Amino acid sequence: MAGTASVAGEVFVDALPYFDQGYDAPGVREAAAALVEEETRRYRPTKNYLSYLPTPDFSAFETEIMRNEFERLAARSPMDLLSMKRYELPAPTSGQKNDITAWQECVNNSMAQLEHQAVRIENLELMSQYGTNAWKVYNDNLAFLIEMAQKELHKFRKQIQDLNWQRKNDQLAAGAKLRELESNWVSLVSKNYEIERAIVQLENEVVLCKGDVIFNERLKVLSMGHHVLNRLLAKLQVTTRVTL
Repeated sequence: MAGTASVAGEVFVDALPYFDQGYDAPGVREAAAALVEEETRRYRPTKNYLSYLPTPDFSAFETEIMRNEFERLAARSPMDLLSMKRYELPAPTSGQKNDITAWQECVNNSMAQLEHQAVRIENLELMSQYGTNAWKVYNDNLAFLIEMAQKELHKFRKQIQDLNWQRKNDQLAAGAKLRELESNWVSLVSKNYEIERAIVQLENEVVLCKGDVIFNERLKVLSMGHHVLNRLLAKLQVTTRVTL
């Protein structure tokens, strides 16, 4: 869940996956995938994020052999078979049976092949004599490199785990704080509602009290008027008796 963007193109992520609940509820994953699919369809990049990089030169490390091979693959041509001609010992053709030059070339080819085989035998003997130790040294170096790579991998995994733990602790703390703030907000809203209700009740009581005061004042005025009227009637009766 993303918060309000302060600047165009910037989005603050306020999701707390280690604290929020309901991610495993039915339909949540499908709804999220639908939102991602919808945004992917309407998203249009506004800038080239690789513009600061130079234009790559993919042919910088190509050799002539590699270039020829790439061209062969692009043309879907079959690979040339391994030539065994250098290992063959052909005799002079029937028309060259009496040609000394042809026989000399055959002899030279045979000597070259023999020398080549002798060199191979020497290489095998040298490898048999010194190859074991060289292979052991290579294996030791390889084991050392593997050990160093495993240590590096373990270090990175530990850093990732520590980071995840830190994120989890921060999110749980933030979630607890949000829950506390939400509880305080609900409590304050409830108190405000109670205060407003009490104010309305007091206003009604004030109105009633004002009505009672006015009624009492009017009643008092009426009582005084009735008393004055009685006195006037009494005087009138006395005057009437005297007259009679």
